[in-house]
Amino acid sequence: FRRVDSVGFLEPLFQFLWARALHAQPEMHSVRRAGFPGEELCWGHTHEYRLCQLPDCPLGAVPFRDLQCALYNGHPVLGTQKTYLWVPFYGAPNQCDLNCLAEGHDFYHSFGRVLDGTPCSQGSPGLCVAGRCLSAGCDGLLGSGAREDRCGRCGGANDSCLFVQRVFRDAGAFAGYWNVTLIPEGARHIRAAHRSRNHLALMGGDGRYVLNGNWAVSPPGTYEAAGTRVVYTRATGREETLSAAGPTSQDLLLQVLLQEPNPGIEFEFWLPQELYSPFQAQAQALGWPLWQPQPREVEPRPPEPPAAPTVILHQTPTPTSDPCPPCPDTRGRAHRLLHYCGSDFVFRARVRGRLRQAQETRYEVRVQLIYKNRSPLRALEYVWAPSRCPCPVLALHREYLLAARRLISPDGTQDRLLLPHAGYARPWSPAEDSRVRLAAQHCPV
Repeated sequence: FRRVDSVGFLEPLFQFLWARALHAQPEMHSVRRAGFPGEELCWGHTHEYRLCQLPDCPLGAVPFRDLQCALYNGHPVLGTQKTYLWVPFYGAPNQCDLNCLAEGHDFYHSFGRVLDGTPCSQGSPGLCVAGRCLSAGCDGLLGSGAREDRCGRCGGANDSCLFVQRVFRDAGAFAGYWNVTLIPEGARHIRAAHRSRNHLALMGGDGRYVLNGNWAVSPPGTYEAAGTRVVYTRATGREETLSAAGPTSQDLLLQVLLQEPNPGIEFEFWLPQELYSPFQAQAQALGWPLWQPQPREVEPRPPEPPAAPTVILHQTPTPTSDPCPPCPDTRGRAHRLLHYCGSDFVFRARVRGRLRQAQETRYEVRVQLIYKNRSPLRALEYVWAPSRCPCPVLALHREYLLAARRLISPDGTQDRLLLPHAGYARPWSPAEDSRVRLAAQHCPV
């Protein structure tokens, strides 16, 4: 813009720029609330404003506030004939006033309110309306305060999706990559965290690593994966987190690169109810909890001498010193619901025998009552538990309520019932029978 001395020419120029500014502002609807004759007016504002979906401004376009300040370029202000070039000033108290800084000078001037639809500040989601800064809710209404729930529904109550929250506790028989969980398509508010020298790894649906893959540790930062942004952080106290808002556009596989015994990896996400059953089917097909051997060692450990298997069948165990550490406390309704809903089989059984080996324990049980089964169960079954020191420990000749998963080897040669580490195994009692029947009512169909 340049200075124009003729008043007759200046007025059409202002009208042109003002019309251009009005055309550039975001379109808004105004709705007036009025009462019928004889009725009192409602409390609150008489207008409400809704954002309309308009295309974004092209790259290089002049910001709306800059355009409004530029309207006063070359125009005398402050009671003198001196003119200035004006640019927005964002340090004033009221961000919905048109505060403009005189370019090349150390003062600013307020030209009244900005036009409705002007952003409150740089990068702010709020817009100025009638001198007030209002943020648009998820319903498009400015100032409504409506927010999306964890399921992505505007104003929802988190009742259209399910919360998946678990702890991966497998210690790992070797150093390398171990599968933690499948993060299915449609997952929201994803989070995984642990505290150790191990590293979380994320693999996309195409088999390519997003971070920490191929034995290389990625720097902390934000990564694009499955249509969402994954924020990866690594703190000084060995704490590592991974989070994403979602929803994911395809499946992701969360893994851990083990370098030391796994202290536990907490993970959680929200999933629409209609996607939960397919997620369970996928997880079971992969074997949950999932693991796969890798040929490379990170920190080779001296091999342990193989322990001779001991078979105990229909015998009373003799008291011996047990080197196994105490099991974690897994009581509570949340734990019961988690394992009942995520398992393939829930049944009452009596333990008949136990076989301990180097890396697993096999129980022989007699099935007495079935609460849940995805395939037929025989009267006598074997239930396998990872580790020679399983948690929980099943005593011989006692009856338990067990929740087990079906684990099929990739080549199809093994079909086992797996009792997960820190899984669900309770001594049977009438009270436990009532609890497990109540848990069945809260699982998704």
